[in-house]
Amino acid sequence: MVPHSTRVFWTINLDDPLATAPDRAGAKAANLARAARHGLPVLPGFVIPVPCVSLNERYGNIGELRAAWTRLSHDGERALVVRSSSTQEDGAVSSMAGRFVSVLDVLGWSAFRRAVDEVAGSASGPGTMAVLVQPQLDAAAGGVMFGADPVDGRTDRVIVSAVPGGPQALVGGEVDGTRYCLTRRGRLVGVERDDGPTGEQGPLTSLQLRALARLAARAASVFGGPQDVEFAFDHEGRLWLLQSRPVTALAPLPPRRAALLGPGPVAETLPDPLSPLEEDLWLVPLDRGLGEALATAGAVSRRALRRAPTVRAVGGRAAADLRRLGAEPGRRSRLRLLNPVPPARRLRVAWLVGRLRADLPALAARTSAAVDADLAALPRLDAGITDAELSDALRWTRATLTALHGLEALAGSLLTGPDAGDAPAIQGSAAAQGLAALARERSLGRDDARIPAAAPAVLALSPPVIGPAPQLPPAAGPMGDDQVGDGLVGDTSVGVTPDGLPPRESLRLRIRWVQELGARLAWTAGRRLAASGALARAELVRALRFEELVTALEGGSLPADLERRPAPPRTAPLPAAFRLAGDRIVAEAAPPGDGARPAGGGRGAGPVHSGPDAPPPGSVLVVRTLAPALAARLPALAGLVAETGSPLSHLAILARELGVPTVVGLRGALDRFPPGTEVLVDGDTGRVDPLPVAPRTGEESVA
Repeated sequence: MVPHSTRVFWTINLDDPLATAPDRAGAKAANLARAARHGLPVLPGFVIPVPCVSLNERYGNIGELRAAWTRLSHDGERALVVRSSSTQEDGAVSSMAGRFVSVLDVLGWSAFRRAVDEVAGSASGPGTMAVLVQPQLDAAAGGVMFGADPVDGRTDRVIVSAVPGGPQALVGGEVDGTRYCLTRRGRLVGVERDDGPTGEQGPLTSLQLRALARLAARAASVFGGPQDVEFAFDHEGRLWLLQSRPVTALAPLPPRRAALLGPGPVAETLPDPLSPLEEDLWLVPLDRGLGEALATAGAVSRRALRRAPTVRAVGGRAAADLRRLGAEPGRRSRLRLLNPVPPARRLRVAWLVGRLRADLPALAARTSAAVDADLAALPRLDAGITDAELSDALRWTRATLTALHGLEALAGSLLTGPDAGDAPAIQGSAAAQGLAALARERSLGRDDARIPAAAPAVLALSPPVIGPAPQLPPAAGPMGDDQVGDGLVGDTSVGVTPDGLPPRESLRLRIRWVQELGARLAWTAGRRLAASGALARAELVRALRFEELVTALEGGSLPADLERRPAPPRTAPLPAAFRLAGDRIVAEAAPPGDGARPAGGGRGAGPVHSGPDAPPPGSVLVVRTLAPALAARLPALAGLVAETGSPLSHLAILARELGVPTVVGLRGALDRFPPGTEVLVDGDTGRVDPLPVAPRTGEESVA
């Protein structure tokens, strides 16, 4: 930093080394002075240094200031710009852009003095404001330029917004500019206005864009990083740097080889935000089970599984490694365990896969029977189960879910044909049984709170939640009641009767039963801890981690910070595909094509419905994910469209059974088809097309 002189300066020229000191000239002027000393195109000018106060408050002769004004303005014939240059703006952390005053087109000595006083008066504190004075530029075009993409965090891009004339209207938000995306060498990647892409070049030529890219590179070299630059071209085509400051809000980039994540194949099982205990009860076993299936099938090494999870919580929501599970958009994957269309590739461990394929139906049946027997042997939850038995049962649910998830994934990947439940004419699905059971039980007048005990198949229609009771769908359409499971295991409300389902669907139903058991066990533990005074209220049990709950049930103490832990997150839905940069979600750009896949059901047309309300009969329901609770809506629909999901998901299978045309994986469907849009859904080809609006009749027009 240049040492300060003991002399009190009225002005400092921008070419003076003193002007590069931010605490003397302010950050804006100091940056321009530094740029000028490195040969960047900066207009001449001078600075009234810190502390700049009203000229009436200054002592002494102001002849030095008037002399500087006379030289720069050509004795008042040339308009000047009087700009703020605070010590608190244009920093590396916060730009403070727009907080201070600048005055344009200043003509005459009196107007100049008033402008200086106005700028000085906008200071945020004493001793913080300098005033920068430069000629007013008659610009042919101007704007702002970022030496990196501040939204995507890409440092290999230069982003320019430009308008005809000077940049003031663009910076002030009064007009929309033309946005250019450039490579670092100035090659044009894209042009768009705020209303969308455009084929027009806008106010800048290709030569000017390349000149801006060179300026961005030079500014980054001078200041040690990408810069937020204000620029202008005069009518002779010369480029001028009007302001330079660091890009302060550059989005972080995910590390190289960061996993491609998304809700995709796990959103149907766990569509809602999860509390910490719900993560430990259901997400951890899901990750372990899928990992075991991937390793058994030879798709992923165990070393890779140890390095990173297959399924994790992001913002309290379940997300999966899309590439690992074969659900990566736009590419064929190595193994489609949860999304087995097209069928999995031939695995290197062909002999093992052959044995698995042959043994899986019998293994699934034996596992289902064993789970049923274990559920039947559990003590009643109302009073008969001890704290130690609660703890043991919770551990059993996690171990059992791990095994069930692994088998279910292998069944989905390796079994094909009607026995797997993936052919058009399948034997049935767990969701179909649940829907029929719900309709039947309600027709008998049974209260919703008692239905799961009488017909546990209905649990396939709702995701697991730790609470007093599962939340069943609000209404169900007409369904048959054949092959509906019944049964009651003590007070667990988990059925154990044979169901006649294909292997994968049978395993899915047991997964849901064991999840529900875990939810009931956790809620029972919460009620007991609240009754003993250990918890302020039962629902706080959801904020515990699994081992903390087990420790409390075994006589240990609860965490001291439990009351201060935040409530379960209510975060926005996750993007269809994203990567993580620390804790920040960086959405992945969609690959070419819309990703739509047919899920069967024929063809149907109707008005689009989206949102939490019940769709009117004959609507086409457009959703982000295929949540289990949507099953009750299916019978009245003309079509179903989802942004994510698999043709072999619960809801897709049930929709085919009901003859509801279904398309899954259609990226951006909620934005593309607003509510009320008439669309045609073709479940056989995967097309969703808007229908032309019917012309009004003469009578309707008059009305």
